[in-house]
Amino acid sequence: MAETPSSKGPEGPGRRLRQSSAIVDSMGTGGLRRERLPAMLRVDVITLFPELFAPQIALSILGRAVERGLLEVRLHHVLDALTGRERADDTPFGGGPGMVLRIEPLARVLDPLLAEPCERRAVVLFTPAGQRFTQAVAGRYAAFEQLILVCGHYEGIDERLAALYPVEEISLGDFVLTGGEIPAMAVLDATARLLPGVITSDSLEQESFQGGTLDFPVFTRPRVFRGLEIPPVLLSGNHEAIAAWRREESRRRTAARRPDLAAEAETKKPTPQGD
Repeated sequence: MAETPSSKGPEGPGRRLRQSSAIVDSMGTGGLRRERLPAMLRVDVITLFPELFAPQIALSILGRAVERGLLEVRLHHVLDALTGRERADDTPFGGGPGMVLRIEPLARVLDPLLAEPCERRAVVLFTPAGQRFTQAVAGRYAAFEQLILVCGHYEGIDERLAALYPVEEISLGDFVLTGGEIPAMAVLDATARLLPGVITSDSLEQESFQGGTLDFPVFTRPRVFRGLEIPPVLLSGNHEAIAAWRREESRRRTAARRPDLAAEAETKKPTPQGD
């Protein structure tokens, strides 16, 4: 069986990316670690490819969240949990294509993490069999103290992981990805932006899915481009009229593009009470 660079324990110094706090220092992005605050969300990512996460954590909204002490991300390389010539993956029992991530190295990372005191944490495993990730799930995760994101790869993870640990199985949708890193990045981004102080409350309130509907259309300069003009109401200065237009456009767009969301919103409307 041919060995892959990502599945065999590395030999020699400098080949492994060590566990980091906030950002992986060996990649030249250090200096973002901050003293943990009570309101901070800690996210531990267990992955074969920690290098993929460093740019996301260092830039834009997530980078600001880390600098403000609202978010801490620790990257755990699965290869660091291997012993001797042990592999991270192996062939599936019963035969079949692909390789399966072995449970032992994952357990060596998970066990000490779960032994740390924490009142509210979730262990998230990314799998096509999981529940659909939604804005509501992101909001629930934002109220936790710790998220542990387990990224699978190859053909999947030994099923005993889900049997032995209190995992939540999450899926982004009905499609196949190479590994769990992209779903983990999506969950990290969607959750972190909901932490208090990361972005303004006004921005959050107007985003898609916050009220069960899609966001309204937005426009900026120039006023006319290739014959298309922006809606005149947006130039009126009438804030009530603008707000009404945005509500109607949000409702209309949701009904046209996501009738499932529109139907769900209808079921959640309060029933008028009679006299």
